[in-house]
Amino acid sequence: MTRVLFYEPAYQRIAERISTLVGVEAFLMDRDGRIRVGGHEVRAEDAAPEVGWATNDLFAGPMRDYMVTLLKSPHLRWMQSAAAGFDNPVFAQIVAKGARLTTNHSQAVGMAEYVLAGVLDHFQRGPERRRAQERREWARLPYREIKGQRWLVVGFGAIGQEVARRARAFGAHIIGVRRSQSAHELADAIIPPERMRDQLAQSDVVVLSVPLTRQTDSLVDVNFLSRMKPGSILVNVGRGGLVDESALLAALERGIPEHALLDVFRIEPLPADSPFWNHARVTLTGHASAFGSGLAARTDDLFVENLGRFVRGEALLNEADPDDVKPR
Repeated sequence: MTRVLFYEPAYQRIAERISTLVGVEAFLMDRDGRIRVGGHEVRAEDAAPEVGWATNDLFAGPMRDYMVTLLKSPHLRWMQSAAAGFDNPVFAQIVAKGARLTTNHSQAVGMAEYVLAGVLDHFQRGPERRRAQERREWARLPYREIKGQRWLVVGFGAIGQEVARRARAFGAHIIGVRRSQSAHELADAIIPPERMRDQLAQSDVVVLSVPLTRQTDSLVDVNFLSRMKPGSILVNVGRGGLVDESALLAALERGIPEHALLDVFRIEPLPADSPFWNHARVTLTGHASAFGSGLAARTDDLFVENLGRFVRGEALLNEADPDDVKPR
């Protein structure tokens, strides 16, 4: 039997589907961190799970108890994460134990819609329109169209591709940045990371949807920002560590980029005294770009699919390279 540690609220959503998998033994952790199997309470050290599923539910629940139970298990073989990235130090501890880590790309749909909504709001002069309405002013404001704009999508994985799908539908020209140089139907061109900065002077929208790794830490630095196009928008839905925030603030004061749409920051929650909060050239949100209405169902579907693959000995979806997960 494969011992799987579930957070009970998440398990209840998929219990019927899990019951069809042969060889799965469900250990359920409740909101107080207690673990039960077959209705009987067991100690965390006796649970010794082989599989863990770190769901979004756990952030408002017993996250610490859950992760400690996984990390103390001598039999842990695989953990499914609810996150797209893997920069949290706990993931390095998981792979250091020899366990496999799979990430979650279910956020891609919602995050792509977030990106398009933010860019459109800026192009369409949403704040000015809303102020005009409040003043009962009949303002006829010209605006920028996405059609014909060049989008540089840094990190052309699941999230980047969903962004490209939507921007292309509006008529944007898409340049995808990734290590694999195979052509992709959603991009007009695919370029390697070392050619990325050469594209900045022609890019109207730059979207960061790449994981935070040793190679991408402070990717957006003084040199990067100095190459950006006048009137351009920088969008970060990756990780806060991708951006040198002091350099970005200085660049925004100079007017290039024209605007920044930021969902992630180096310190989260963002401190109340951060200059980003009231910056005229910044739109920010609290690491919430993924929280679309379909996220939970897609996340559940991915885990059920991957658990079936695991018990059958098949390849897992979205498996992270342990070398990428190691501490920077």
